[in-house]
Amino acid sequence: MKVLMFGWEFPPHISGGLGTACYGLTTGLAKQKVDVLFVLPRLFGDEEKSKNGEHDFRLKNASDVTINFTGTNTEEFWKKISFMEVDSVLIPYMNPQEYYNILSKEFGEKFQRKSYIFSERFEFTGKYGNNLMDEVMRYALVAAKIADSETFDLIHAHDWLTYPAGIAAKEVSGKPLIVHVHATEFDRSGENINQYVYDIERKGMEAADKVITVSSFTKNIVVNRYGIPPEKIEVVHNAVDIGKEKCYDTYKKHVKEKVVTFLGRVTFQKGPDYFVESAYKVLQYDSNVRFVMAGKGDMLYRMIRRVAQLGISTKFHFTGFLEGNEVDELLYISDVYVMPSVSEPFGISPLEAIRSNTPVIISKQSGVAEVLRHAIKVDFWDVDALANYIYGLLHYDALSKMFIKYGKEEVDNLLWDDVARKVNTIYQEILVK
Repeated sequence: MKVLMFGWEFPPHISGGLGTACYGLTTGLAKQKVDVLFVLPRLFGDEEKSKNGEHDFRLKNASDVTINFTGTNTEEFWKKISFMEVDSVLIPYMNPQEYYNILSKEFGEKFQRKSYIFSERFEFTGKYGNNLMDEVMRYALVAAKIADSETFDLIHAHDWLTYPAGIAAKEVSGKPLIVHVHATEFDRSGENINQYVYDIERKGMEAADKVITVSSFTKNIVVNRYGIPPEKIEVVHNAVDIGKEKCYDTYKKHVKEKVVTFLGRVTFQKGPDYFVESAYKVLQYDSNVRFVMAGKGDMLYRMIRRVAQLGISTKFHFTGFLEGNEVDELLYISDVYVMPSVSEPFGISPLEAIRSNTPVIISKQSGVAEVLRHAIKVDFWDVDALANYIYGLLHYDALSKMFIKYGKEEVDNLLWDDVARKVNTIYQEILVK
């Protein structure tokens, strides 16, 4: 079986769990001899490779794809592709012909193209900058070209950034499409959603032959907020890479206090403000604690100001974005890991913390709460309960050791190979229909 897969990030160049999940899934599928061509907006040259030896996945750089369609086939090709309108302020470096070629009044609306010759190569950043929407739509254009030139059995698109690419590939090839929902706009933005992003998500789910969500929590959002029939959705929980070699002997804790860690994007979705407020409450009873907020995001400076207002700056550390061994080291030296997310589709980081022998507190509003029994679960808004649980894990060794021991056993059984096996079963079911 050959799968054309579209993603936006891949280790080590990641901003969160999306790239980690893509790597784990593709590695698992490769072990089952599923031939995966994984397309990325940009390859940096140091992407992680499969550990499967002869069974491997292939990476393709969308920035290397040349679009060159001329002659009578051009008209038919362009009729198959549709895009969402992108405001011109987002695309300052497009020439008029490109602009005419890829814009339409509404995403999903067909458009006619005159007999121009279009031959271009797009350079993608692969980042999440101000021109993100522009890159998403250009990525869809390149995806159509790839779908027209590659041989494959089905298409798999990860998260909203690649849904237009998946739709374009389906339009060109006629092959079935799977969209993988790792998060929704309601997770990221609450009720203040970006309507463009929501529309892309909804149209991607509607166009898909099957929708995969990373939790039942996310499935409920997809059903209730996007109107997708529940029978069209399959839940496949994420896992954690337990085969990674760690250099724990080199990790040293350079402070005498206990360490409590928040690791993730410092955004509304992740609940960093609840972590700060609970830290203040814990420090009223125990000053022998240091709190760490690792990550960056649009709430970071607000959190720094709040920590200063509360007078706990000497007990609070902001590290910025961490990656690779830096994450491993922080989790290893932590005494408690906290994920107070307001809306978390899954949440791989608690699994990584448990793997590092650190007990975790997670919000009930998370997908990972569905697969972890040996973790403390709390409503994200209940700062008093969160503070009490942090205090308890820091002061009652038997409690902490119990969660570490049995949590580790649970996490060791959450394997990407099993995730890939479930996804492969979905592939087979779609292809026999």
